[in-house]
Amino acid sequence: MLDLGRLRALHAVSVHGSVGAAAAALGYTPSAISQQIAKLERETGTTLLERQGRGVRLTDEAQQLAEAAQQLLSIVEEAEVRLEERRGEPSGRLAVACFATAARGLMPLVLADLARRHPSLDARLQEIDPHLSIDLVARGAIDLAVAHDWDIAPMPTPPGVEQAVIGDDLCDVLVPADHRMAGEKSLRREQLGGERWITQPPGTVCHDWLMRTLRAAGHEPLIAHQAEEYHTQAALVAAGLGIALVPRLGRGPLPPRVTIVGLDPAPSRRLRALWRTGAARRPAITETVRTLKRLWPQVADQGEQVTEDGREVIG
Repeated sequence: MLDLGRLRALHAVSVHGSVGAAAAALGYTPSAISQQIAKLERETGTTLLERQGRGVRLTDEAQQLAEAAQQLLSIVEEAEVRLEERRGEPSGRLAVACFATAARGLMPLVLADLARRHPSLDARLQEIDPHLSIDLVARGAIDLAVAHDWDIAPMPTPPGVEQAVIGDDLCDVLVPADHRMAGEKSLRREQLGGERWITQPPGTVCHDWLMRTLRAAGHEPLIAHQAEEYHTQAALVAAGLGIALVPRLGRGPLPPRVTIVGLDPAPSRRLRALWRTGAARRPAITETVRTLKRLWPQVADQGEQVTEDGREVIG
């Protein structure tokens, strides 16, 4: 009989694309995952992983075994859901994926609250891009994802995945303190043309929103600098190198010489919790979603727009 733990390791490599990423997702070392795969190869008498450059690839036999493993893990999940549902108390391990600013601005509060009220629940967080986390939920690699989409670019939900709205995260324009728009009370999108922009790289939700919004307003965006982290974008703004559109969640204090100006209407991204339909009855899922919704207003209200020297700079 094949060992379920070893099948889980192979499935994780299939989903995450490498031994290292699979180890991080399951909470093991890469060497432990490699050992599990090696034992599974001996059990099946089949080569499952082959070297490909610096990484590995699954053989055809391994792909078939990984698909079977996913079906078995779904059956196991259903059994675990039924047991947890009978107990009526959130318990067991809960793998949560979250994008960067929510991991910084929202999840510490949520995870601490869950740990205090439900000591039998072992919630574990991974910081993952929203585009990737939704697929990981659908494939059974993650139990719950906190993702976001924008008002003009709704996020499609794959079959077998349910979602709930957590709340809306408003965004503002960051400009240098001596910029011509720094004294404006608010801006319209039509006023944003001709500026040098600092934004995230292409392919990210925020970059795509900026490009679509400015083009809809009749402007071809001039992207001067690209940076993943909003703190880096704010530092570039403070140096007078451009302007940026930054969400309030997880932004924190801004450096001096940065002024925040609101947009009218204010852009917003909607935070959503996503989970598999088969796990919808699991108390760990329902309680975590409930906690996200309950604590979101506290986080949203704390989005004070101040610089590091304490100056309030709300436009």
